[in-house]
Amino acid sequence: MNFEPYPFEKLNNLLKNIHPNPDLEPSILTIGEPQFETPDFIQTSLSENSALLKKYPKTGGEANLREAMRGFVKRRFNTQLSDAEIIPTFGTREVLFNFPQFLLFDKKEPVMAYTNPFYQIYEGAAIATRSKVIHLNLDASNNFKPKIEEEELASCDLVILNFPNNPTTATLTIAELGEWVYLALKHDFVLLNDECYSEIYTNEPTPSLLEAATHVGNTTFKNVLVINSISKRSSAPGLRSGFIAGDAEILKEYMKYRTYVGCASPLPLQSAAAAAWSDEAHVETSREIYKANFTIAKEILGTEIPSATFYLWIKVENALEFTKKLYEKYSVKVLPGEFLARDDAKGDNPGVGYIRIALVENETKTRDALQRIKECLSE
Repeated sequence: MNFEPYPFEKLNNLLKNIHPNPDLEPSILTIGEPQFETPDFIQTSLSENSALLKKYPKTGGEANLREAMRGFVKRRFNTQLSDAEIIPTFGTREVLFNFPQFLLFDKKEPVMAYTNPFYQIYEGAAIATRSKVIHLNLDASNNFKPKIEEEELASCDLVILNFPNNPTTATLTIAELGEWVYLALKHDFVLLNDECYSEIYTNEPTPSLLEAATHVGNTTFKNVLVINSISKRSSAPGLRSGFIAGDAEILKEYMKYRTYVGCASPLPLQSAAAAAWSDEAHVETSREIYKANFTIAKEILGTEIPSATFYLWIKVENALEFTKKLYEKYSVKVLPGEFLARDDAKGDNPGVGYIRIALVENETKTRDALQRIKECLSE
């Protein structure tokens, strides 16, 4: 298998011969990893349950974790899931890579479609399954929302959406998500929405594809799945706690597959994750931090405050050259958009001419970094 280098590897290669300004403290705004302490109650739960390391964990997760996850979905999306409609996972990266391999195994010429720019695991799964890829470009011409081309979608076996979107920050309404549910039923493809940024919203809560399925009458979630994670929500990427939820018929067979994958979460991690999924107060605190960072960005750069995520997706004349200059003169690292996207069938890369900035630091560091970026932009 021939996998593309990861975006951060490409960035390191781009900057490898550049020496950053030694007079300025380095500022790394490239990776979507919250730079805040994991809340104390989560850490306490982890340490208090460390004795459980002597036991093997169940592939399907412990009852308390499954209950906590279902409780989160009910509170947040007003959707009641049965136990058969959710599977705890070891984060979401492993799901995004192995679920397509499970789903498409018997397909002779599988076809995947996914948003472009994208989280690179989507592409990795397409390579591993030898799938033909249809890129759903997100650009200014479509307000960073995927254009529906039914003729192409009719050939798909799996469609992956990512809303709220990384990196463009775009969101879809429940009605827009409902259109995709309708198409999944009409053309019999599996529709999966990557909802890992659903809890990082600035004002109005963003909808889930599960809500949209119910909204259009698909109460059994046929052909519909979502994934979610506490990595961003709880500043706890090291807990590796996520889930896949939706169509019980698909999940029943996928659960059998996962028995052989060997990615069960250790019991102390499950206990800490159950505590995190059950609490909303700490998430509200995080949202306020990110909202404050966006307010600072609007003040300094004049950017609009997005509806969700903690990213800025900023248009620049030449992202590669800007990234190099910003690092060399101002000691700030950002990520060129073209590293997060691919050329489509027409040779267009929707990431070209953009940079992604992750506002995951405290207000002081954020203000300092954005001020440097402003100076670089003004040159």
